[in-house]
Amino acid sequence: MADETAAIAKDIFGDELYQERARRALPVLVRQAQAESPIFYATLAEELGMPNPRNLNFPLGCIGKTLIDLGNQWGESVPPIQCLVINQQDQTPGLGYGWFMSDDAWSKMTPAMRRRVTQEQFSKIYAYPRWHEVLEALHLKPLKENFNDLVYEASQRRGGGEGEEHRRLKMYVARNPSIVGTKVRGGEGLTEKRLPSGDSLDVYFQNDEERVAVEVKPATSDRSDLTRGIFQCVKYTAVLRAQAVAEGREPDTRAVLVLSGKLEPELRRLAARLNVRYIENVIPR
Repeated sequence: MADETAAIAKDIFGDELYQERARRALPVLVRQAQAESPIFYATLAEELGMPNPRNLNFPLGCIGKTLIDLGNQWGESVPPIQCLVINQQDQTPGLGYGWFMSDDAWSKMTPAMRRRVTQEQFSKIYAYPRWHEVLEALHLKPLKENFNDLVYEASQRRGGGEGEEHRRLKMYVARNPSIVGTKVRGGEGLTEKRLPSGDSLDVYFQNDEERVAVEVKPATSDRSDLTRGIFQCVKYTAVLRAQAVAEGREPDTRAVLVLSGKLEPELRRLAARLNVRYIENVIPR
């Protein structure tokens, strides 16, 4: 459990490698909290220069212990910001759920229910107003970065027609909803689903619990095309949520970017900043 790791880990001050990593990780998590966006284990590990995401357990436990101690000093509860680090496949924390729920209660939930509970916890983290004060109290500096070059390149590029690799990836994902962690009646999603905005989704899944939009990008996609895919997911999420509100439904919707290749580190950081989920290395069979 995550709280056991926190009990073993020391606070953020010290010379141990996991403490140094915790000091570098916390400003990243504050950036994500202010962007109202979780971050994948693999993305955070890459940003910290860590070869194995599994080694994040002690840095995250260290952050958790430090925030508990700081909250005790301040006389208030500081939300467990380390729970913003999530698994790529199911979009929920790994051991992080142990900060707010028992193993037994968690195991009995469907994936969609787990995502809803996770989102409730995220909302508390996003709403906390003192993250900059937390960094100051721990003598850490906030991150400063921009993605101007990526945005400019993507805005200058015109979209092309659908190639064969794109079509094959689209059809493969439609036939395999488990790739994005969902199920549909009949076992297959729709392709070219039209939205009220006039957009057409590459792939669309719908069941009683959620609606999922999928943007696919083959391995031939260049950097600007991948950037456009990230922004398309932002758009699709907003449109699906607006449609749910207009239809009087629960807005349990999400968009996922599915890639045959991999995102470069800068694109991963952009996706994390914009709260865009992505799944890499999906090869049609």
